[in-house]
Amino acid sequence: MSTVEAIILALIQGLTEFLPISSSAHLILPSQLLGWQDQGLAFDVAVHVGTLAAVVFYYRQQVAELLVSWLGSFKGQHNPASRLAWFIIWATVPAGLAGLFGNDLLENYGRSALVIATTTLIFGGLLWYADKRASETASIEALSLRQVMLIGIAQAVALIPGTSRSGITITAGLLLGLKRTDAARFSFLLSIPVITLAGGYKGLQLSQQAEAVAWAPVLTGMVVSFVAAYLCIKVFLQVIERMGMLPFVLYRLLLGVVLLVWFI
Repeated sequence: MSTVEAIILALIQGLTEFLPISSSAHLILPSQLLGWQDQGLAFDVAVHVGTLAAVVFYYRQQVAELLVSWLGSFKGQHNPASRLAWFIIWATVPAGLAGLFGNDLLENYGRSALVIATTTLIFGGLLWYADKRASETASIEALSLRQVMLIGIAQAVALIPGTSRSGITITAGLLLGLKRTDAARFSFLLSIPVITLAGGYKGLQLSQQAEAVAWAPVLTGMVVSFVAAYLCIKVFLQVIERMGMLPFVLYRLLLGVVLLVWFI
């Protein structure tokens, strides 16, 4: 992998991991459209670490509070932060199970331009519908376990390339009445255990390979994805507060149409 390829792919990962436009779709596309070779496990792990570090650093105060409160809950010290921490854990279970039992099926049949085009259009339309009818009357703290699990199930669907993990969890949050910024914040917090699990799984696979790692593109990918993801979170929250989800819906619809035409 050249340095230019590493930078481009890391930018794609960092910018699309938290935008509702599907990072997996955009990472698959360069290989199919430009003929680039697969970036490899080491690079996948690196960009996962970069985006994970970005979201943890952005929400560092709340993450620290959630962690301390969660540990305190084992001693019977319960508060809203410990409740939210447990909700995040429970909401991660569906995606973890789907990844464990359905990953091979999706790897074999889900990584095609037609699948990406279809899911990009369908879930882009669903995001538009959720944004249009959003009541924005609820906060994260008001969520029930049932509502949290519904968001978790939605997150599991995002294993299908083109769906967008952040897109479908924000969509679910909006349909449940969350404010736009709260739906986004819960989606970002929910990404922490999911990215950790995905990165850990890929790291385990990497440890079982005997091939040498090209460290220059790996470290480049980690740094670039961190910076891109951090800036992306900050700008995204500002954009949805002023404009809602419409810019991202329009982008998804345009991308889906282009992919469909290209496939045909």
